[in-house]
Amino acid sequence: MNIRYLTSDPLQADLDLLGILCHDDTLESDLLLARADAVLSNLLRAAIGEERFVARPGQTLTLHTRGDVRPRRLILIGCGPTAGASVASNRIAAGRLARAAAAVGARSVGLVLPANTPTLPVRLQLQSAAEGFQLGLYRFDKYLDATKRSPLSIQSLSVFGSAPTAGEDAPAIIARATETARAVSQARSLVNEPAGFMTPQRLAEIAQQVARETGLELTLLDRAACREKGMGLFLAVAQGSAEEPRFIHLAWKPERASKRVVLIGKGVTFDSGGLSLKTNDGMLDMKTDMSGAAAVLSAIEAVARQKLPVEVHALAACTENMPSGTAYKLGDVIRSMAGKTIEITNTDAEGRLTLADAITYGLELKPDFIFDFATLTGACVVALGPHIAGVMSNNDALAATWLASAKEAGEEMWHLPLPPRLLDQLKSEIADLKNTGERWGGALTAGLFLKEFLDATPWIHVDLAGPASTDKELGHVSKGGTGFGVATILQFLSGLTSTQPAAQQ
Repeated sequence: MNIRYLTSDPLQADLDLLGILCHDDTLESDLLLARADAVLSNLLRAAIGEERFVARPGQTLTLHTRGDVRPRRLILIGCGPTAGASVASNRIAAGRLARAAAAVGARSVGLVLPANTPTLPVRLQLQSAAEGFQLGLYRFDKYLDATKRSPLSIQSLSVFGSAPTAGEDAPAIIARATETARAVSQARSLVNEPAGFMTPQRLAEIAQQVARETGLELTLLDRAACREKGMGLFLAVAQGSAEEPRFIHLAWKPERASKRVVLIGKGVTFDSGGLSLKTNDGMLDMKTDMSGAAAVLSAIEAVARQKLPVEVHALAACTENMPSGTAYKLGDVIRSMAGKTIEITNTDAEGRLTLADAITYGLELKPDFIFDFATLTGACVVALGPHIAGVMSNNDALAATWLASAKEAGEEMWHLPLPPRLLDQLKSEIADLKNTGERWGGALTAGLFLKEFLDATPWIHVDLAGPASTDKELGHVSKGGTGFGVATILQFLSGLTSTQPAAQQ
């Protein structure tokens, strides 16, 4: 799809559909709407009144122009107050436009960015609009009958702004937005595949293909190689499944890299809970338990395609968590790659076990920063709801930088504490740690468990159990996997410099 940025008059553009983003506090004074209304014999303002369009978020109004202006249809998209303009709200609105355009079979589409939005510079307006529109077109329909698939007709998107972009050419902004949207869509598709297809071995094969296409270095460890590494926790989770585990390590190593970053993603391709078996409802979406792995594998592919001057390692310990006669058991004591022993008190708290060994592996790479991404705890969803990820860290400066990247990427995250007092919940009488604590503060004790495997390396833990998937469409987000985390990873890595925060002592 061809995307371009223009400062010309959108009412003079030959388009099938022109979308206008509207704020409720400027709806009456919007000059473009006034000009369009004058040409359309006051039909636009009449429709606004009759349909009670007040530009609240989620509201839309469509009008056929009858040839009085060159765009054949206008659609007004509500964005709420100007002061609330953000990358997230812009992406949602652009996604709504994409869905509306696809529904009417439009081929050429325009999008008018609001003027005078001090909280959102033109650069971010353009980037978020281009990302949101492309993500709004995402479909996972490979398993549908051909008669139920809706072919996409859209060939071009023209984004209209009132001013030139500052500091960077529009084509570069659009190219970066397109690569981000591609990576997010890739992560969504990995998550949306059935668990019977997206096995650990299949993820390994996809990693091999990505490495061939992009020049990434690939290391694949099978069960025997993981045993040689001493990955007792990862292999304990894997031992109940007939599917063979795979540990994936993709690496991007440019010359003169400014920093070295390790990204770890939870790669449990299906989580039954093991012997601590989940309910039927609790198991229904457990194919999404590898959303962290999907995020980091998709992100490093985008890093390689953009040739970012940062050394990046993506790690994913991939396995199923299944009940069987060979499954690990409650009360087992298992030795980790780091040498710590863990008493198993719940086999459904398996993600932290796989991540702990992956963290130890990652620390051997001597990174400047280490991140992990996981659909780790239902407790985090209880605390923050379905749209916000929990962030925990051993370094406040790095956490602040990460959260700023999330805001610019349009992904909602919240900094949670790691209270040392809660470590008492993880004390074991027969091992160094238990793998679970009490019910209260479950997301925090999971973070504290992981922190026990860290050294002074600055670390971020992102619990994305809530926003990793959704059962509702929202603008640029489709039902199923969301690809959450990818955009923030790319934003953070793009902004890395030699002055990034160091570890707190």
